[in-house]
Amino acid sequence: MKEQKETPERSKIKTNLHPRNKNREQYDLAELIEEIPKLKKHIKPNKYGEDSIRFSDPAAVKLLNKALLSNYYGIKNWDFPDTNLCPPIPGRADYIHYMSDLLEENNDITCLDIGVGSNCIYPILGISEYQWNFIASDVNADAIICAKEIIKANPTLKGKVKFRLQKDENKIFKGIIKPKDKIDVSICNPPFHASKKEALKGSMRKVRNLTGKRSKKIQLNFSGMVNELICEGGEKQFIQNMIIESVNYTENCLWFTTLVSNEKNLNRIYSSLEKIEASEVKTINMGTGNKISRIVAWTFLTKKEQKEWKKN
Repeated sequence: MKEQKETPERSKIKTNLHPRNKNREQYDLAELIEEIPKLKKHIKPNKYGEDSIRFSDPAAVKLLNKALLSNYYGIKNWDFPDTNLCPPIPGRADYIHYMSDLLEENNDITCLDIGVGSNCIYPILGISEYQWNFIASDVNADAIICAKEIIKANPTLKGKVKFRLQKDENKIFKGIIKPKDKIDVSICNPPFHASKKEALKGSMRKVRNLTGKRSKKIQLNFSGMVNELICEGGEKQFIQNMIIESVNYTENCLWFTTLVSNEKNLNRIYSSLEKIEASEVKTINMGTGNKISRIVAWTFLTKKEQKEWKKN
């Protein structure tokens, strides 16, 4: 008689998430369904026989994120067009927590969110966790209108966000940062793909990884309009433009930061930061689910000037 192998017990703690992340433990689906009852029909057993969300389904992902924001952050009104990007909450929260660590304090912080999007997720998390103030920019006027509605609909967020429309889609900081602005940290989740074809390939690969099935007709599981996912030159060029522009705002911003999804882009980023003579560069590794990414942060201020900034 063959000895039956026991299924290894799966960890209930997501150790790759930041220690302060509210979603380190496995989701309590019953609790989340209580917040958003519509979520129930999107729950099916996974390969381990456990109830799980169908992460390949955009509707399921959006309802899950609504439930997470409602249950853990008290955000009861969060909606935007289904065509817009729906962000994974735990990963976005990690960015905010790591920025809190970078700043080493949370008193009276002003954060610039480049590309706030219609979902307004970074201001929501930064305000809910640390009561930060935000300047939120976007090239899409409709996205800003939608984000403003989310702020208005949730009393805990009111008065904490200033929205600024980027009128030149080829610029990042110019036209957004004003001469008298003092920004403690800028954050950005750059468009990843260089073309629609590249975006489609990436999405097909993602769905295949989630479902184990190949499909020529796919639906983006985190949705996303063109300007949210695609820019000429992709992530590499977007970050390059950001680095070049940051030189003009050395006294307006303490730390410039960006997510970097593709590890192959790091050498070019480090080389560019060396050329512009950044005073300090940090790389912060992040991991959510099976995905590994990182944040690159740079400042033009010396250690002494950084201390003076914090004092003032």
